Amino acid sequence: ISSHFIDQILYFQTHFWGDIAKDFFWKTKHTGQFLDYNFDVTKGEIFVKCMEGASTNICYNVLDRNVHERKLGDKVAFYWEGNEPGDELTVTYRELLQRVCQFANVLKSQGVKKGDRVSIYMPMVVELVVAMLACVRIGAVHSIVFAGFSAESLCERIMDSQCSLLITADGFYRGDKLINLKLLADEALQKCRDKGFPVKRCIMLKHLSKEAEQTLGSPPAKRSCPDLQVNTESLQPVPWNPDVDLCWHTLVCGESDECEPEWCESEDPLFVLYTSGSTGKPKGVLHTISGYMLYTATTFKLVFDYQPDDVYWCTADIGWITGHSYITYGPLANGATSVLFEGLPTYPDVSRMWEIVDKYHVTKFYTAPTAIRLLMKYGSEPVQKYKRESLKVLGTVGEPINPEAWQWYYTVVGEKRCPIVDTFWQTETGGHVLTPLPAATPMKPGSATFPFFGVVPAILNESGEELEGPNEGYLVFKQPWPGVMRTVQGNHQRFETTYFKKFPGYYVTGDGCRRDKDGYFWITGRIDDMLNVSGHLLSTAEVESALVEHEVVAEAAVVGRPHPVKGESLYCFVTLTDGVTFSRALETDLKKQGIREKIGAIATPDFIQEAPTLPKTRSGKIMRRVLRKIACDERDMGDISTLADSSVVEELFQNRCSTAV
Repeated sequence: ISSHFIDQILYFQTHFWGDIAKDFFWKTKHTGQFLDYNFDVTKGEIFVKCMEGASTNICYNVLDRNVHERKLGDKVAFYWEGNEPGDELTVTYRELLQRVCQFANVLKSQGVKKGDRVSIYMPMVVELVVAMLACVRIGAVHSIVFAGFSAESLCERIMDSQCSLLITADGFYRGDKLINLKLLADEALQKCRDKGFPVKRCIMLKHLSKEAEQTLGSPPAKRSCPDLQVNTESLQPVPWNPDVDLCWHTLVCGESDECEPEWCESEDPLFVLYTSGSTGKPKGVLHTISGYMLYTATTFKLVFDYQPDDVYWCTADIGWITGHSYITYGPLANGATSVLFEGLPTYPDVSRMWEIVDKYHVTKFYTAPTAIRLLMKYGSEPVQKYKRESLKVLGTVGEPINPEAWQWYYTVVGEKRCPIVDTFWQTETGGHVLTPLPAATPMKPGSATFPFFGVVPAILNESGEELEGPNEGYLVFKQPWPGVMRTVQGNHQRFETTYFKKFPGYYVTGDGCRRDKDGYFWITGRIDDMLNVSGHLLSTAEVESALVEHEVVAEAAVVGRPHPVKGESLYCFVTLTDGVTFSRALETDLKKQGIREKIGAIATPDFIQEAPTLPKTRSGKIMRRVLRKIACDERDMGDISTLADSSVVEELFQNRCSTAV
């Protein structure tokens, strides 16, 4: 791709995005270049700047603008569907604006101001959206932590992003399982104190406490909750630390439903969201205001062919980037009506998703290949119990979808009449970068197809040379788009090293990619030490670190193996200290104490194998390629001449776990 072509793309970007920007409110207009950047570490510091000089407020644009300028105040913003059928709530744009303003005033009363960091650790309730929009209304930066993460993970993220306040809930049900969120939050805050970082305030939403007044938010869950004890005098769930804990409902009662927005510069931080890093320490991906707003709004509108009468449902959790971009910011910026779902696709039965589609007449449906593969196991009958006549566009997100799952999704769910948008993007990209457009792009099952407007991909070989035509190599991007991340929280050097050092002049995705003869892009998987489990990136180093913290584990190595539902599963090899015998009890303890409590349930390995010795080169490097072969029971080892002791391989094969599914 020539430099002249890049200049043309930049010219196109300026005018394309400049025209889109006219649809939004700006307190001050931008001056100079629309998009300025450096992607080459050899030419100085990496940076991306969009609409410098402009000032706005993203909350104003997604709420006030819709209520007052576009007259959408009475339009439904969210249909909230709880874990239990019958738990439901409808929230209009006007009601959402009022609740956001109330809670923004609460945050201000607690001393939160522009630039402060606020950690949010909540289930999928309307108040989660309220909390994040209240933060951005006053210029605070939210850092949302997925409610499935452990106390240790929450503590790590609170400290890394320097959060001054935590917002959480008493608990929630995920299917039949009770998650006592407040206990986990308390444990995390204690860990923060132990490490010299006391968090001053924790605001708790009563979600499961039936005694609480719920006039301002989601209705209390229908399922009784005997495990959450309540002090009936103060309506405070126990445990309760009066020096730190505050009740959401008490705080919002009496607060004004008007709050002037804080006008922010275009490149002020919007949020920090953590994604696994290959070093084991999660990376705080930082996104900024104007570029992210424009990009999520536009990709949502075009990729899903959004129409004003649509009912859109993204099944992701807001704790992940998909929920940030395509549940909160993108849909609300367009004045869309969305479904917000707290539960599981299989609870109380495997027809739940299609029941919801019919209930709310969902037109645009966006889910993960993991969910599709899971539901495929139960056949077409649970799907065909419901009409699904409202569906118009289907989407997939989180990982490449295999052709078999794509065909089932297209044929059974969409009845061969709904185009599928198989989207490729990352926490770092902010929004879709490779995607078809519905009914405009000929579909190929499993392909992420073509770049979004203004995105310029390339495929490189190991030497950093661009490959033309049909080829396979490293997927990179040659220039930025408005929604790309700006830095890693507190560590710009890590940002440059991770994404730009390997191939100067390019943003490196960390994914392999194949381009076919028709120019379609096919993502072939991670090329670093990352695993994609159920659409969630996990660092092998992070899991290994959690294992070796156990007193009897001397060394650990983690690899992935294919899984028919999750895409990949974790297969762990552990070397024990002298004198310790591997047992089923130890395996259970490693999964629970070693991993679930350190990282979270999503990182629980499917297999743990004892490895008296790991296959290493003479320089001491573990040959993970060999371990992957063993995990998959593939005997073709290739060249293992660099192994210090090749007899290790046969011993590991003899002791491998039974992996029959």
